[in-house]
Amino acid sequence: MSSLIRERLTRLATSQQEYTICAGLRGLEKESLRVTPNGKISQKPHPKGLGSALTNPYITTDYSEALLEFITPPLVSNADALSFMHDLHSFTYKHLGDELLWSGSMPCIVDGDMSVPIANYGDSNIGLMKHIYRVGLWHRYGRSMQAIAGIHFNYSLPDKFWPIYQQQENDTQPLEDFISQSYFDMTRNLHRNGWLLLFLFGSSPAICKSFVAGKEHAFNVFDEGTLFEKYATSLRMSDIGYKNDSQSNIAISYNSLDAYVSGLTQATQKSHPEYATIGTKGADGQYAQLNTNILQIENEYYSNVRPKQIAASGERPSTALRERGVRYVELRSVDLSIVDPSGLNESQLNFLEAFMIYCLLSESPPLSTADKILLDDNISLVATNGRRPNLLLNQDGKSSSLNSWGLAICNEMVPICNILDTELEEKPYSSALEVQVQKLNNPNLTPSSIQLKVLKEEQLPFFKYVMQQSNLHKTYFENRPLSNAKLSLFDNACLQSIQQQNAIELSDTLGFDQFLTKYFSQN
Repeated sequence: MSSLIRERLTRLATSQQEYTICAGLRGLEKESLRVTPNGKISQKPHPKGLGSALTNPYITTDYSEALLEFITPPLVSNADALSFMHDLHSFTYKHLGDELLWSGSMPCIVDGDMSVPIANYGDSNIGLMKHIYRVGLWHRYGRSMQAIAGIHFNYSLPDKFWPIYQQQENDTQPLEDFISQSYFDMTRNLHRNGWLLLFLFGSSPAICKSFVAGKEHAFNVFDEGTLFEKYATSLRMSDIGYKNDSQSNIAISYNSLDAYVSGLTQATQKSHPEYATIGTKGADGQYAQLNTNILQIENEYYSNVRPKQIAASGERPSTALRERGVRYVELRSVDLSIVDPSGLNESQLNFLEAFMIYCLLSESPPLSTADKILLDDNISLVATNGRRPNLLLNQDGKSSSLNSWGLAICNEMVPICNILDTELEEKPYSSALEVQVQKLNNPNLTPSSIQLKVLKEEQLPFFKYVMQQSNLHKTYFENRPLSNAKLSLFDNACLQSIQQQNAIELSDTLGFDQFLTKYFSQN
């Protein structure tokens, strides 16, 4: 174990404050495509029974009108978060008719780029802005990439932890600044060690051929309808997923809050030649994108980790961060588990929580731009070749085997899991850790390996395999009871969201051009 994390854990234990890392808040965000009974992306509008996608706090849409996004509130246990996510699915299936929720991260049948309908959010200024932002993403990157689904794990340490931790670090700055600094320490280590999550939980080693139809690619042919990479873990996190050339030169620093916000702000203010060619408005006067800058808004920056603050409606994320600091960290690199009804399981969540705490408490020196590039290369390498025998990664400028590095991380997580398991008879955190150690010792136990094995042994194309799982999950949720309390909660949220959207539309006093000018003038 590194000396610094050992010292920090020892100080907490000596003062009998180690329990303060327990019961942090975690929230889940999970995307799922609505698909037809034959597996095509739904062309129907957002179901009315799910309320307003603009204002419903639990069920909204991501890029596409067909790409649902489920959001749990911050909760104090992984079991509660998973149960809430299950409830959202059970409620949603009451309003889907014959449609399914696609169980994989990589899309189903993509009948060309235009088969991915862009989400609509009504006629309010904020609703139009959200829609036009997505139109801009289409012109910049295409629509198909935006139909990829994933899971975000949002995590924050308990409030009671921070003053104790700050005192033990002999830090005298304002507490809010210390918390932000500590969360940036966490984000840097999530970048350093994030490749491990792709190896352990990556569930997209294969894709439907339709996803790259008409495009050049170097994938191997698995069968008539499936492409794959033999040692891939998460093609979602590879170059066909959330990465793109226009962002490759953005040097966003995670060394401090000021540096991070400054980098994002600059990227939203500097015009990009290719996007300038598109123009802000087309010949018909309709918006083609919000602006011609490298990033239209901060959220366009595709990072596997984001430090976050809760932003008010119409408030820029960078403004919220600058004024109120970091509230939580959003981990964005988790694939949907095709075999789990909600796309994830409790053991996985237990590991993610312990991993986030490990990344906070571990030594986290600053990252240069060159350092960050090497870390991104590790992510790309594990995404496409993570199960390759004797794979070497770049660890602090030196070659290190994936296996030895991963086992070292897990070994340093042992005392953290022991603390989280305090007073829990079944020791779920230690058990979750052991499951991941077994994968490192035997890559055949990883979800990506198991998936390819099933496809081969059962002679199933990727599409049919995911379709089978999607139908199984539909049956599971349709037969799963939903308590009257949760049914009432979700029904009321849907009704109130429609009323809120109507109120927002009626309250707009500025023209859309004026609204955008005011929005982008925020410091």
